[in-house]
Amino acid sequence: MQKNKKFKKTKRHSYEQSSEDVFRVRLPKNNELLGIVDIRLGFGKSRVRCSDGKTRICRVPGALKRRLWVRPGDIVLVTPWEFEGDKKAELIHCYKKNHAQWLRSKGHLKDLFEAEEF
Repeated sequence: MQKNKKFKKTKRHSYEQSSEDVFRVRLPKNNELLGIVDIRLGFGKSRVRCSDGKTRICRVPGALKRRLWVRPGDIVLVTPWEFEGDKKAELIHCYKKNHAQWLRSKGHLKDLFEAEEF
């Protein structure tokens, strides 16, 4: 009797995206704001400086908790809460490095870096 050979599972689609390729960048709509993560507070919460000049405590919604990883200095997209919207918000999207560079070059992050100078 022959033993079954063990086969390694391989990734079928392992495409590496170069830093020059930017396909679609999600831009803020309606009441969404761009922000920079200042510090991680734990339990899925972070302190974020938003483009309107306010600092908010942002949480990652339950559906995105395992998929959305943020680090200090990341560019993120947030939605302020209807209640206590000046203090709290939800993290919706985290931009990759090449997308953040594209946003910076097109002037979308201008408000964030002007507030940082003062």
